[in-house]
Amino acid sequence: MPVEATVAEKLQMLWKLQQVDSQLDEIQILKGELPMEVSDLEDEVAGLDTRIKKLKAAYKESEQEIGRLQVTAKEADANIKKYQKQLEEVKNDREYNALQKEIDLAKLDIQLSEKKVREAKGGLEAKKESLNISEARFEAKQKELEAKKVELQGIIEKTEQEENQLRAQSDKARHGIEDRLLNAYDKTRRTYRNGLAVVTVERSSCGGCFNSVPPQVKLEIGLHKKIIACEHCGRILVDTSIAYPETLVEA
Repeated sequence: MPVEATVAEKLQMLWKLQQVDSQLDEIQILKGELPMEVSDLEDEVAGLDTRIKKLKAAYKESEQEIGRLQVTAKEADANIKKYQKQLEEVKNDREYNALQKEIDLAKLDIQLSEKKVREAKGGLEAKKESLNISEARFEAKQKELEAKKVELQGIIEKTEQEENQLRAQSDKARHGIEDRLLNAYDKTRRTYRNGLAVVTVERSSCGGCFNSVPPQVKLEIGLHKKIIACEHCGRILVDTSIAYPETLVEA
């Protein structure tokens, strides 16, 4: 049956894990907002691509509608010429009036088609302008995305080996730490932007929030009888004998 680690050993393991994870955090800081910027730009480029496709489809549909209207106008014009020729051969007023009515209706069809063509061409110009703006923006964002990707890839290539080694060390450091402590550690790390969950007591103050640590609490921390968290920020507190044991040896 494995022997349970002492409190001091648990604190040492947590401190070691914190040091490795802090180095990983530094690499993420080096990358900065680049991963998020790349992701946002990818979404924006994809959105612009979809918009451009829709605008092109709408533009083509408008062109086809203009073509249909122009055909209708031509057909109406041909009918007018046909009816006008038939007028020359009518034998009574009833036939004349009927043909004249068809001519008037055909003229209305031409007027309506021409009006719709003008409106469609106006809409076509607006769609063309929107398309040009979207294509220009797409090109600019695509170039920006490529530049950000190159920049990010450069950082990744420089830090990849170190990051992989640190991740392996972090995984290894987690072995032997009980789940309860790991869960508390991870939760605290997520709570603070600097990712510090285990800190030292510096000049009688918490190394995380810098609030004062009472003398009695500081004494208990040094005894390593139990794991103690800062009453203000919840970070696990360790003394120098845990954090820097080599200085004690040298002393």
